Amino acid sequence: MNLVIISGRSGSGKSTVLHVLEDRGHYCIDNLPASLLPSLADRLAKESADIPYVAVSIDARNISADLQRVPEIIEDLSKNLTIQVIFLDANSQTLLKRFSESRRKHPLTTPEIGLKEAIDKESELLEPLSLLAALTIDTSNMSLHALRDRVKKHLLESEDSTMALLFQSFGFKNGVPVDADLVYDVRCLPNPYWDTNLRSLTGLDNAVASYLDGEPEVREMIADIKHFLERWLPRYEENNRSYITIAIGCTGGQHRSVYICEKLGREFAKEAPNVQVRHRELT
Repeated sequence: MNLVIISGRSGSGKSTVLHVLEDRGHYCIDNLPASLLPSLADRLAKESADIPYVAVSIDARNISADLQRVPEIIEDLSKNLTIQVIFLDANSQTLLKRFSESRRKHPLTTPEIGLKEAIDKESELLEPLSLLAALTIDTSNMSLHALRDRVKKHLLESEDSTMALLFQSFGFKNGVPVDADLVYDVRCLPNPYWDTNLRSLTGLDNAVASYLDGEPEVREMIADIKHFLERWLPRYEENNRSYITIAIGCTGGQHRSVYICEKLGREFAKEAPNVQVRHRELT
C-alpha cells in the first residue's frame, strides 16, 4: 500500500490536493487524527489489493501532542509502507488575504487569538510534518489549476492520468442525458427503422451495421465527430477534466446512435486506455 500524507497551513490548498488524488483513485481521508495512523495502516493493509493508494490530510486541528509524535509514527510505519509526505504552504500575507476573501474561520482562531496570530501558531504546530516533507509546494502565487497540474506531475506521473471517455447512445424521444458534456444529433442520417427487416434489431446487430456501413452520410458523420473529438478532447483534459460523456442521439436510441457509439468507442479505444460505451435505451 502507498500512503500519501498531505499537510500544510489552512488556506494553502490541502483540500484541492486531496480532491485531485481522490479523483485519480486514492482512498482519501480528510483531517485524520495523527494518533489513528497506525490503526488505519493496519486496517488498510488487509485490503491492500482493493485499496492500493491511500491519501490522508493531517493538519493543525489535531491534538498538538499527537502532531509532535508524527515523526515517530511515520518512521515506524515506513518499515512496511511506502509513505510520502507532501507539505503545502503560502506566505502569511497570502493566507490572510485568502481567509479575508473567503470569510472562512481559521480553525485556530478564538476570541483571544486573532487571524494573524493563528496563522503563525499553525506554522509552529505543523513544523514536525513540514520537516518530513518529500515535497513542499508554495502556493502563494499559484492558481487552483496550476496546483492541480503540479500534483498530477509529481504525485501521479506513474499512474494513468488519461481522461475517461464515455460514449453514450440515447433516444431524443426520451430526453437528452443530463450528464452529457457533448451531444451529437444524428437524426438526419438514413434510418434503419424504415426497413421492416431491421426494425426490431439494434445497432449492435450485423444487419443494421451493414446497412449503415453502406451509407456515405453515416461515414461522413462519424469522420466529422471523430475529427472534432481528436482536435478538442486534449483541450478538455488540459482544463483538468477527468471524465467526459459524449452523447449520440437518434430518434429512439436503437439503431443509428448505437451503431455510431460502437464505432467511435472502438476507434478511440485504440489510443485511449479508458473508454466506455453505453446504450441508455437498450438497458
